[in-house]
Parts: sequence; structure tokens; C-alpha cells
Amino acid sequence: MALQEISVMFTHRPSAFSAAVLLLTLVLCRGKSHLVCPSQVVAMMGDDVVLPCQLKLAVDTNAETVNWIKPGLDPNVVHLHFDGQLVFENQNPSYHFRTRVFVDELIKGNVSLKIFKVKLSDEGAYRCSIPWIREEASIVLTVGSASTPVIKVISNVSSRVVLQCESAGWYPEPELLWLDGEGKLLSAGPTETLRGPDDLYTVSSRVTVEKRHSNNITCRVQQRNTNQSRETHKHVPGEDISDSTLPICVNVQAAFLVCIIVMLITWKLKQKQSDHRTDRQKKI
Repeated sequence: MALQEISVMFTHRPSAFSAAVLLLTLVLCRGKSHLVCPSQVVAMMGDDVVLPCQLKLAVDTNAETVNWIKPGLDPNVVHLHFDGQLVFENQNPSYHFRTRVFVDELIKGNVSLKIFKVKLSDEGAYRCSIPWIREEASIVLTVGSASTPVIKVISNVSSRVVLQCESAGWYPEPELLWLDGEGKLLSAGPTETLRGPDDLYTVSSRVTVEKRHSNNITCRVQQRNTNQSRETHKHVPGEDISDSTLPICVNVQAAFLVCIIVMLITWKLKQKQSDHRTDRQKKI
């Protein structure tokens, strides 16, 4: 009997062990849900932006803690969702009434953060953490600002025109390019860059264009980090032939008048000399 009991116990051990391993695996798999966020998001100043973060395995996080922070900020809490609601007292004042999580989507594992009316000061790294499953991920927000450039005519002489392009309200610092009608770069003066007290940049540059033939000039301002580009076009007409020949015509007419006047004066002088001779002959 003893040998039979031992044999039965031995034969049942592998199945019990397998069940324990399976149960442990299920527990670990249930608790392990990777948090997936993109590395960078770009937003324009004044717009709304979503910092997307999603649990790879959907877990209901509505009643759990979802904490968005910005390292380096004091206090660093951007949005703390706890027990189904925002913990307003812990939030940094600069984000008051400007953030939200998608409460209806939390049950699907969507822990994304929406920021309203983005400011330049919002730029930087953010970290989303879900303490109860020990998951966190970081995302960088890049903030940009752009405006359409303006082209002005500085001088316009017979054979060339000087144009100036200026664009204000850019962030980060952009570059300014002049292009001809075929999209080729034009040789222009150096770009002047000014940074205002609001941290926004103003750029300007001048270019001289020959009026040998009609051309469409483009001023393009672009910022590669934010993938922003703005441009303005200016039509520069070719040199007017009638305008160029007008001075010549005027000079010819003036010379013709001078010749007539000289001829009249000469004729008058000769006439007077002839009259004097006639008078002398009569006196003799």
C-alpha cells in the first residue's frame, strides 16, 4: 500500500507543477502590458496637440493612476488621473484647464494626453507612468511657429530691382531662401535674424534681380525640425523696350532742335551781314 501511494503521488506531481506554471504565466501576462508612445510629436503654437500613448494589451485604467509629468518642471505634474478624475491640486499651474485624458478610452488602454492651446514653454520631454503595472514611457513635444513672408520693392531702376523679404513670428530659428522662376537658388545678401522677447524669430534678406527678362521670384522661409515652410511670390517684369528707348528719342529730338536753332542763328547772322553790305554799296 505504501508503495502504491508513493507511486500515485509521484505520477500526479508533474500535472500539479504544470498547473502552477500555467497559473503563474497567466498572472504575469495579465500584469505585463507594454506602454507604446511615439518618440516625438510636433505641434504649432496655439494649436491643440495629443501626446499619444497606448497600452499594447488593453487594460481598464479608468480607476487606476495615470500620471503625466514633465521632468525639470516644478511641480512636474502635468496631469494626474486618479480614481477616475483629475487631481487638480498636484497639477502645475501653467497647465490648469489645458489638459485632459480620454476618459472614455481608458478602458481600452488609451492613456494619451491632450494639451490645449500649445505654448512655446510646453516644448520638452514628457513622461507617462502607470504605477500599478510599473510601466512608463517618454515622448518629446516640439513646438513650432510660422508666418507668411512679405516681399517689398526697395529700389527699381531701369535694369534691376532690389527686393526685400521679411517674415516674423518663427520658432525655432528658420532659414530664408530666394528662388527664381525655375526653382533655382538666387545669390542674395546675408540673412538678418532677430530674436524677440517672446523668443520668436524674425528673418529678412535682400536680393538684386536683373530685369533682362520677365521672372517670378520666390521668397521661401522654412524650418526643417518642425517641417514648416511658407513662401511668397513676386513677379518682376522684364525691361520695357519703350522705356529704354525713350531717353534716346529725347536726346535725338533735343539734338535736332539744337541744330535747327544753330541753323537759324547762322542764317540770321548771314542775313545781317548781307544787309550791311547792301547798305554800304548804296552809300557809295
